[in-house]
Amino acid sequence: MILIGTIFVLTTGGVYLLLQRSMVRAIFGIGLISHAANFVLLTAGVPGWREEPLTDITATAAAADPLPQAFVLTAIVITLAATILMLALASIGHNDDMFRHPETGESHEA
Repeated sequence: MILIGTIFVLTTGGVYLLLQRSMVRAIFGIGLISHAANFVLLTAGVPGWREEPLTDITATAAAADPLPQAFVLTAIVITLAATILMLALASIGHNDDMFRHPETGESHEA
């Protein structure tokens, strides 16, 4: 129940930040949503509390499936790279909001 609440809070906070006007807040919102997706992957991949898969004393049926953990690890790395790229692009383009057009000397009168 606590994990479901955590997923709900992360998703709600991510959607709230994603709907903000600031680009940095939207990027952090995407990060929160990706963390919630990682929790969903972990909860869906592990049907119950199981033992480590690498010990010799664990039976094969009681061992945890390492595939969801590998998916989450890969998702964390991809999310980190995408977040760094988005933050770099937001930093480069933070002056692109044009409230007025630059003066070029051209007139639109015929």
